[in-house]
Amino acid sequence: MPEPMPPEHLPGAGRTPEDGAIADTGMGGAMDLATAEGETLEKTPGGPQGTGPSEKARSLWSDAWRDLRRNPVFIISGLVILFLVFISLWPGAITWLSPLKCTLSKAQEGSQPGHPFGFDGQGCDVYTRVVYGARTSVTVGVLATLGVALLGSVLGGLAGFFGGAGDSILSRITDIFFAIPVVLGGLVLLSVVTSNTVWPVIGFMVLLGWPQISRIARGSVITAKQNDYVQAARALGATHTRLLLRHIAPNAVAPVIVVATIALGTFIALEATLSYLGVGLKPPTVSWGIDISAASPYIRNAPHALLWPSGALALTVLAFIMLGDAVRDALDPKLR
Repeated sequence: MPEPMPPEHLPGAGRTPEDGAIADTGMGGAMDLATAEGETLEKTPGGPQGTGPSEKARSLWSDAWRDLRRNPVFIISGLVILFLVFISLWPGAITWLSPLKCTLSKAQEGSQPGHPFGFDGQGCDVYTRVVYGARTSVTVGVLATLGVALLGSVLGGLAGFFGGAGDSILSRITDIFFAIPVVLGGLVLLSVVTSNTVWPVIGFMVLLGWPQISRIARGSVITAKQNDYVQAARALGATHTRLLLRHIAPNAVAPVIVVATIALGTFIALEATLSYLGVGLKPPTVSWGIDISAASPYIRNAPHALLWPSGALALTVLAFIMLGDAVRDALDPKLR
């Protein structure tokens, strides 16, 4: 039988705690660790991310906001949208003229001092009408998106949560609305409306736009209600209202936000399309679609009257689509 090794010959014998740490390898040997590494093993908790118990766990929304702040697409599109909101609320801050004040003697004239975008076919300042047109487009887009998101989320969320006959009926109704061409439906429904306000156009967009959000909300709720934490809350006696508002809605709303953000730019383009066709907003309302329609006949003589409102419309739609793409990338855990 071999004699035991003297203590002074053992690995690490004679070392002080400041010199290092000895870690058992689990296979009859020992591994000499530096002091800093030994302390790291003692203080660093386990886990794939090495997050200590004292560090507060980050939520999906905090992670998404951190990613958005580092995304140049989000920053650029956000600045453009903030500028559009600013001129929509206070157009007088960057223009001093009225969009309805026109001088026929200056019709179709180009850029002049104090009138950088020139004049349209009625002698109205194009720059002023582009600025005031942002208010109409942003108002229609935001209100239509809020209405679509609210109606679609409620109907789709309830259908996905309860299921049964109500879910089947809602699915068939959404199929019917998906079969209606949007532009053709606008020509038919809005052609009989004589109001000059934005409400008929907003109501039409909500009427035909909610099925898409409803499908997204329904699928998100069906996925969320199958999670273990929802089943545990149900087993503990949570009511349907608490399950929906407390546990399911916060975890199912992300896809709805992404789709609604992208749809906002689509609604702005749809309003301009309907106004261009003469069934959307009507004069004296200032709208990019109305100005594009009025400038189309004399595009050869005064292309500036068409290009400036068209460029503003394209930039606005692009900004909201880029914002939606950035939000989608930040909220989608599969892209992390």
